[in-house]
Amino acid sequence: MSREQAAAAVERQARACAGMDAGLYADLLTRAAGDVRTGGPCATVIVGYEDAPADDVVSLRLLGGVHALVLSGRAPELARFYPSAGGAYRPVDASACWAAFRAVVATEYDTLRDWLRRPPQTNEVGRANLLLAGLLHAVHEAGGLPVRLVELGASGGLNLRADRFRVEAADFAWGPADSPVRLPDAWRGGVPDWLREAAGAHPELTVVERLGCDLTPLDPGDPDDALALRAYVWPQHTARAARLAGALELARRLPVRVVAASAADFLAGITPRAGTLTVVWHSVMRQYVPADEWARVTAELDRLAVAGSADAPIAHLSFEPHPWEAGSDFQLRARLGTGPERLLAAAHPHGLPAWPA
Repeated sequence: MSREQAAAAVERQARACAGMDAGLYADLLTRAAGDVRTGGPCATVIVGYEDAPADDVVSLRLLGGVHALVLSGRAPELARFYPSAGGAYRPVDASACWAAFRAVVATEYDTLRDWLRRPPQTNEVGRANLLLAGLLHAVHEAGGLPVRLVELGASGGLNLRADRFRVEAADFAWGPADSPVRLPDAWRGGVPDWLREAAGAHPELTVVERLGCDLTPLDPGDPDDALALRAYVWPQHTARAARLAGALELARRLPVRVVAASAADFLAGITPRAGTLTVVWHSVMRQYVPADEWARVTAELDRLAVAGSADAPIAHLSFEPHPWEAGSDFQLRARLGTGPERLLAAAHPHGLPAWPA
């Protein structure tokens, strides 16, 4: 890929950031694209990654590395513009912010090259809003059985604790009132009747196992891994950062197991369990899975669906773009056993707010 093509990829990410209330990143990436074209520090630091597939989102890896430096106090001049570090950003600050950012890229080459090897892992806590709604639906349909949660692409496993989060909307609340993770204004256009019914029937859930997989799992209890999770939350998204902080606190109280494995290999070891509802879920991870691997995942999900029974049911929940193409809506879909897949809701890619299907 030519330098021009690499710059164009950075510009595409800039436009995506602009569309997701991240003007700081949109402005930085727009200028970074020019820096790549002219052979500046941004071009130097991404050498060897110009041919990376679009799904590798190299520009987000670079931004995450710089953000980690800001959060750890190693980029004080740039921190003045990062709300996540107590700073503030206005469009009038764009030139000064870019100068500070460019200086960090120029002086922290080794650190940022290490970050380019990391896949972005937001472990977005807001997506639990959809996953939890689907879980309540599945539990209600399965007659209130204890739950075994299984997550594909779990990252740090934060959303495996979703039943301990507090969801709030107009005339609706579910979850522990004292939870450190609050998901406010969770629904737009009213909470759907199926969710009200399920939540009313199951004010609490019994989760007997929490298990996930990821190619490169993170440990929320490890300071470096926790920093990585924080660094991939965009600095202007302070509400997301607050949810993440609460989830990290909850993770210290409630351990889960996330194994290093591909989704298909991991699922191959899962079987139904008598007296338990096994729920396999995933959120905004399919884009990182090659097509041949996803075909294996689908085959394993079908195997599980057939192997399930009334006493050991299987549910599959997904919060992914649908249909699977750029610009599609992000949808919550549920399949119980071998039954048809059901569209339950749609939502912002970060999970808040959701709206009835």
